[in-house]
Amino acid sequence: MRVLAQIAMVMNLDKCIGCHTCSVTCKQTWTNRSGMEYVWFNNVETRPGQGYPRRYEDQEKWRGGWELNRRGALKLKSGGRFHALATIFSNPVLPEIKDYYEPWTYEYKNLTDAPLGDDYPVAEPRSLITGKPMKIEWSSNWDDNLGGGAEGVAADPMVAKAQARETADRAAVQVKAAFEQTFMFYLPRICEHCLNPACVASCPSGAMYKRTEDGIVLVDQDRCRGWRKCVTGCPYKKVYFNHRTGKAEKCTLCYPRLEVGLPTVCSETCVGRLRYLGVVLYDADKVTAAASTPDEKALYEAQLGVFLDPADPEVRRAAERDGIPHDWIEAARRSPVYALISTYRVALPLHPEYRTMPMVWYVPPLSPVVEALTGTGHDGEDAGNLFGAIDTLRIPLEYLAELFTAGDVGPVRAALERLAAMRSYMRGVNLGDPADPSVPARVGMTPQDIEDMYRLLAVAKYEERYVIPTAAVGDARRLEESAVPDGCGLDAPGGPGMLPSGPPGAGPFGDDSGTYQGLPLVTIENFHASRRRQTADDVSAEEEL
Repeated sequence: MRVLAQIAMVMNLDKCIGCHTCSVTCKQTWTNRSGMEYVWFNNVETRPGQGYPRRYEDQEKWRGGWELNRRGALKLKSGGRFHALATIFSNPVLPEIKDYYEPWTYEYKNLTDAPLGDDYPVAEPRSLITGKPMKIEWSSNWDDNLGGGAEGVAADPMVAKAQARETADRAAVQVKAAFEQTFMFYLPRICEHCLNPACVASCPSGAMYKRTEDGIVLVDQDRCRGWRKCVTGCPYKKVYFNHRTGKAEKCTLCYPRLEVGLPTVCSETCVGRLRYLGVVLYDADKVTAAASTPDEKALYEAQLGVFLDPADPEVRRAAERDGIPHDWIEAARRSPVYALISTYRVALPLHPEYRTMPMVWYVPPLSPVVEALTGTGHDGEDAGNLFGAIDTLRIPLEYLAELFTAGDVGPVRAALERLAAMRSYMRGVNLGDPADPSVPARVGMTPQDIEDMYRLLAVAKYEERYVIPTAAVGDARRLEESAVPDGCGLDAPGGPGMLPSGPPGAGPFGDDSGTYQGLPLVTIENFHASRRRQTADDVSAEEEL
């Protein structure tokens, strides 16, 4: 057993209202610059729909992720080392700008500078890439609220896969595409920061890497040579090419914020409070074997088997042995992500069949069941009605299974049944009715399990949704080593860190750049001060801290 820690995310799709606040704030923070106009590290897709880039889930075309060779070993779907070298200067398996969309702005001067006259001025769209007039035909969420209509639904690769699979009675699964009959839901997407990332394995220059301390996948901009093999290798198409710098860029999981204990920008600004962040401990020695599971439908259970129980004394001892800081182990024990994934088992991975072991999981939507039942005059929160209606979703279970469990309907149905049981049981509790323990028992849970899951999904506070250990505390011992007088050459007698004049801690580069009483300053306090400043309710509260 080799224990590693991973910062992971869970999104509750029942709460997403498709406001795109997460996308806009991420855009303003990370990709609001030249060369990245078409890039959305975070985007919100309408399902059913084609997604962004268009039909990115069609891996027969885009060749992303992993597959098994004839010996049952993992290999990149895009080809091995010799194929990569042969196509390194010309990689034909890449989405074009039309698959993403050509970004545009408007000629606003036509409005502001137009002379008085009988005609109404028009601000025509202009390409942000070429600067020339253009016709708007596609965007990052063209299917928003079924904007693409039945044609867009039919172009969804997951709809095609669901229709191709035959049920036990040999009847083809159908997704209703009539506008008035289709139920849509929103699917926010970021980089999955996978345990077995195909983008990292695809990179010829070694610029893509996965941080061992928290599992975040990043791009070393100095080493990137712009081969774009990572774009092909990523099956979620969440690695982008900056056509100005010639470098690859991707979601960083807002690691500068995580390092001071703050959630990602998309999580912080989410209107629906649907995102959860926390630590998951996993056995690194089991990742390859789990990703190599022959049956695609077994990949979900295989990945669950990789995760470790942070409350298990043996796991805790192994984690300490492997250098996991104590506060990270405690954060894993309180992790909302681990609870939703492994304890309550209501969160599911996105496309486990890509064999990348994704670490952004989703609670599937239950809302259409309730609304459909209420519309027929039945009690939409009654457990008996809910359990019976789960198999009659307008978006069939088969479609949800194609998204989250490689076509296996069982885990999707089980997750929705637990959510239905929670709704029914907690309604009785909140209305003062006698508690019915038979409802939790139907889904293998206790009344206390149901109440704990309800608190996490419905009324959890900020500190319960985001359990993020800071990098400074986790690395405190190493940082404190710098407090040894001879620990840094700059602090040698007569060195720049030993200036005799100035206030305590003053150095050649300003306050806190020197030493105090002959010892260099440790910056752990600065991390916490930064967090307090950003989380204080008002200025006076911040000053009191």
